[in-house]
Amino acid sequence: MNSVSLIIIAVCFFLLAYRYYSAFITAKVLMLNDANTTPAIYYEDGRDFVPTNKWIVFGHHFAAIAGPGPLVGPILAAQYGWGPAFMWILLGSVFAGAVHDLVILFASVRHRGESLVVIAKREIGPVAGVTTSLAVLFIVVVALAGLGIVVANALLNNPWGTYTLSMTIPIALVIGIYMFRLFPGAIRSGSLAGFLLVLLAVFSGSYIAGSPLAGLFTLTKHQLAIALPVYGFIASVLPVWLLLAPRDYLSTYMKIGTILALALGIFIVHPDVTMPFTTSFIYGGGPVIPGPVWPYVFITIACGAVSGAHALICSGTTPKMLELETQARPIAFGGMLVEAVVAVMALIAAVVLTPGDYFAINTPAAVFSKLNMPAVEIKQLSALVGIDVAHRPGGAVSLAVGMAHIFSSIGGMKHLMSYWYQFAIMFEALFILTTIDAFSRVGRYILQDVLGTYVYTPFKQAHWWPGVILTSAAICFSWGYLLYSGDVASIWPLFGVANQLLAVVALAIGTTVVLKVAPKKIYAAVTAVPAAFLAVTVFAAGYLNINLFFKRHDLLGLINGILSVVLLTLVAAILIDACRSWIKLLKREKPAGLSVPAAREAGSAK
Repeated sequence: MNSVSLIIIAVCFFLLAYRYYSAFITAKVLMLNDANTTPAIYYEDGRDFVPTNKWIVFGHHFAAIAGPGPLVGPILAAQYGWGPAFMWILLGSVFAGAVHDLVILFASVRHRGESLVVIAKREIGPVAGVTTSLAVLFIVVVALAGLGIVVANALLNNPWGTYTLSMTIPIALVIGIYMFRLFPGAIRSGSLAGFLLVLLAVFSGSYIAGSPLAGLFTLTKHQLAIALPVYGFIASVLPVWLLLAPRDYLSTYMKIGTILALALGIFIVHPDVTMPFTTSFIYGGGPVIPGPVWPYVFITIACGAVSGAHALICSGTTPKMLELETQARPIAFGGMLVEAVVAVMALIAAVVLTPGDYFAINTPAAVFSKLNMPAVEIKQLSALVGIDVAHRPGGAVSLAVGMAHIFSSIGGMKHLMSYWYQFAIMFEALFILTTIDAFSRVGRYILQDVLGTYVYTPFKQAHWWPGVILTSAAICFSWGYLLYSGDVASIWPLFGVANQLLAVVALAIGTTVVLKVAPKKIYAAVTAVPAAFLAVTVFAAGYLNINLFFKRHDLLGLINGILSVVLLTLVAAILIDACRSWIKLLKREKPAGLSVPAAREAGSAK
């Protein structure tokens, strides 16, 4: 199989899905209507609720949802061969991920920008509201730790990448002030200036890395584990227009630009896929992922096909910025399909490496020595990159090596492979860090809702500063602690199950929403079918994970095992409550309509 064929198949499939399937859902199932006032306009406050140009919203949304999953997940899943991963990215992203994102964004917009927790309480019942609150809080903390561990590994002792990412923060602040305060509506000039400044930060990083200033940006794992939550705290407190929206918008240029460049490189080089369609590890016992292809390929790819973490963005920052209801289609459904393209590119970057080189990079030396698999180009690749790339598990290094290998194969580019490698490492870190700032903010929203509902009412007020600061600090400290004390082996499996469990919850809530608004009950199948499939798959993965965690016989394994049991129990309770509501709704002859309060009572922004 040639890599170009995989790209053509994927792009054609996604274009057809967007043209027909998303049109069917938006027009026939959800019946989006621009006559409805969006929460961004109704509750406009210049801080959280800000009507924003659709391209900026798309940029923020895509940057927020496109975390480590579409980059790292397919790389790790390549252990099973290119076939299972490629098929799940295509089918999962269209029939599960894009549907999941669109329905939840729709539900949040109709619920005046409220969170998934509030939607569950209103549409299913109080029991689902409480259990969803607890489940989402646990999942947010675990997801942020999972995101953070990938960034920390990519930036570890890497002054170039750390400098570049640091510079994107003041650049975003300047562009945010320029586009939203000094010259409102200056999208083109602000975008161009920001894009050029980000490129300048990328290229100047190579000089910083070789200068006396390199020491300032050479951070250890523990230093990064402190710096990242501090950044998350700042991003969750500052107004959305000042840092979050412009930074995510500008980084999207680089994300999509790099992926397009990778696609162009693949079309020029035409590298062959050397990994077989399936490997012997589909039955389990793999050196990268210990379990069998089902259920582990699904929780490993995660965001590349479907991600519950997207529900936090679709019911968090994005609905508070949307100007028109119909913009949910390109932003939610379209954004997920663009992320799936990223996942396909990441998979190709892994499977064009020879199997021996792939496993040499993604396994410890002791494990690789038992595979009896020769490494073909690993020494040459290490020499061209300038560092030893062997035995660096986690997916990030093999993706960077694969991308650099493709770029350097273009005529005249061989001597630039070390540059391409560092560029790819920085690209991965930037890709993921933009998700951390959005999720930290969403975690703050959710904790404010929970504390405001069950503990102290002022917490729910968007402008009560003690509540904003305390909830932001609590969220960032919690995921920062897991990041500080954990590693990839302890965090990523828990992240994968937690993330997909949240997708199950969101699809269950989405099924209730569809049953209440769709003109035909059969339309609920668009969310109910993927919800059922994921529920069975993720509970199976959770059971296997629990066994692995408890076999570690250490404190972190015990904590992860207990967290897994708690999460599975909470999600089971939500599903039971959701099924109860579905039975009632199926007995009704006409749609019940959403349980949304009158506009003046909805939300808490004013």
